[in-house]
Amino acid sequence: MTHPIIADLEQRYTAKRYDQSKRVPQAELEVIYEAMRLSASSINSQPWKFIVIESDEAKQRMHETFVNKHQFNQPHVKAASHIILFAYNPKYTRGDYAKVVDKGIVDGRTAPENREQAFAGFAFAELNTDENGDTSAWTRAQTYLALGNTLHTLARLGIDSTTMEGVDSELIGQVFEQELAGYQCDVALAIGYHHTDEDYNASLPKSRLASETVLQVL
Repeated sequence: MTHPIIADLEQRYTAKRYDQSKRVPQAELEVIYEAMRLSASSINSQPWKFIVIESDEAKQRMHETFVNKHQFNQPHVKAASHIILFAYNPKYTRGDYAKVVDKGIVDGRTAPENREQAFAGFAFAELNTDENGDTSAWTRAQTYLALGNTLHTLARLGIDSTTMEGVDSELIGQVFEQELAGYQCDVALAIGYHHTDEDYNASLPKSRLASETVLQVL
């Protein structure tokens, strides 16, 4: 199949080693950040926070979160251009959704007089809230929608990436406590440019299950 979207996805892969000398240009970073912000989420909840680790000081802090486990991902922290933490709100409330509703009014999506009706969508959030006010199973899933959108954006820009579920959420929560402000990070994304000599995965052929195995059209 010949199509720009398919070409993006055919060439995208998980980088295993990065060229530390290369950095993503600021203009392309701005595109990435805007794509993240525009990502889809259930009831437009946007229960996320994206923390970009760019400076040497921030990278050192992130590097230290691998002291106990997942050391296989640790080299990416300093070698990749940037690390992005995809964090979610584990206790999403009506007050949080009110910010979405009110922004919708400012943007002209919702008429001011319909503000109360706009909260009808929050019923779905309530269905995903346990007796302790925990919404993490639902809000965590939203970060993966943003992650997938970001991966395709990076592929279109020709920027390599490595999704890292192998992170220490507890230590990240401690080291970046101030920045997270109650949000939780279970997945991070390294972005940059692969090392042409050391990234063994770059030259391997793409491998996916056949379409007829995973796709059924009724």
